[in-house]
Amino acid sequence: MNTPIPDFHQLSEDYRRIEQAIRYLENHANAQPELSEVAGAVGLSEYHFQRVFSRWAGISPKRFLQFLTKEGAKELLAQSENLLDATYGVGLSSLGRLHDLFVTTEAVTPGEYKSGGAGVTIRYGLHDTPFGKALIGITERGICHLGFVQSSEGQAIDDLIAHWQQARMIEDYEATAPLVEPIFDLRVRGNTSLRLHLRGTNFQLKVWEALLRIPPGAVTSYAGLAAQAGRPGASRAVGTALGRNPVAVLIPCHRVIRKLGEFGNYRYGAARKKALLAREFAQSVGQIQ
Repeated sequence: MNTPIPDFHQLSEDYRRIEQAIRYLENHANAQPELSEVAGAVGLSEYHFQRVFSRWAGISPKRFLQFLTKEGAKELLAQSENLLDATYGVGLSSLGRLHDLFVTTEAVTPGEYKSGGAGVTIRYGLHDTPFGKALIGITERGICHLGFVQSSEGQAIDDLIAHWQQARMIEDYEATAPLVEPIFDLRVRGNTSLRLHLRGTNFQLKVWEALLRIPPGAVTSYAGLAAQAGRPGASRAVGTALGRNPVAVLIPCHRVIRKLGEFGNYRYGAARKKALLAREFAQSVGQIQ
């Protein structure tokens, strides 16, 4: 079977138009241009522009404009106390539209994003586990962080703070110690209710939710997880979401392997990923008493 030869001239011409469209969107984001306006600016029909743009950028022109609007709003939120200032500053017609934009793309409200965790108290503790020392963080709503110590304990704590910059941090070993056993022993976990307190984009939350449906001792592929999260073909975006998983083990990104059966990357090291999978498999079939 012969492989078709790519039309590099056409591909190059398409890219020139897409680059032009991206610049147009960047320069006119505050005006919230319609699809027809952007398509006309690059000399294409709406239908053809939508197809070409989606193929090159990976998302639709509308989603790309949402991204630009959201990022602009983030900058304005950092500068102003008034949410309406940020709303009108990025060309949205109402505070409700800004609210919907943030909930759709960031899974938080504008106020929650601006607060950076302000008003939240996180109690954290460092603990020995079957897979090395780990940092556990909790709020009144549940477990918000679980990460293994790699370079240093201080770096592990800094990683927690980076995600909750305005939260009140309290070292409280006694508050987090009772969680170690139910987290790392499947037999205990099955009889324990562990709540999670997560912050992430809407897509990240969908990926993490899909991960929670993978049973212990089982694995899936990046493509399989993308399909479960409602985004078939978005394997690369799934990989990014896995890398930003704030609660290791409980949100089991270690259960995702490459399509060809290779273990693939893991934020806390390939050896730890294999150890987690092996222990889970043994516990799930009753080999560890």
